[in-house]
Amino acid sequence: MKTLRLVSLLVRDYDEAIRFYTDKLGFTVSEDVTLGEDRWVVLSLPDSRQTGIGLDLARTEEDLAVVGNQAGSFPLFGLGTDDCLGEYRQMKERGVVFHGEPQSEPWGTGVLLEDLYGNKIYLNQEP
Repeated sequence: MKTLRLVSLLVRDYDEAIRFYTDKLGFTVSEDVTLGEDRWVVLSLPDSRQTGIGLDLARTEEDLAVVGNQAGSFPLFGLGTDDCLGEYRQMKERGVVFHGEPQSEPWGTGVLLEDLYGNKIYLNQEP
């Protein structure tokens, strides 16, 4: 294996998830294809097309029950940045919910944020 291609994210609505991840976090829509009554939606960061987030519409009670809590108390994934404090300020201005302010740790400067459903995401700048 060479790369991690896609991480699945259960969502309640494709369009509201697309708006959050593009408008507030800076992702781009890599793919958005209608397949009958379904859609294939992949989001990626502008500088990284190797790994994407595949949006999956939660339809069953089991899927709906975990929307916003797919990784429990842990971050669902991490985002790397060269400017944690700058990204934090920009996202905060756009209405992103954070768990505190960026903190310096041995692994870098980071802060926990939430997506529109409450999934935790870690924003980190390596030392």
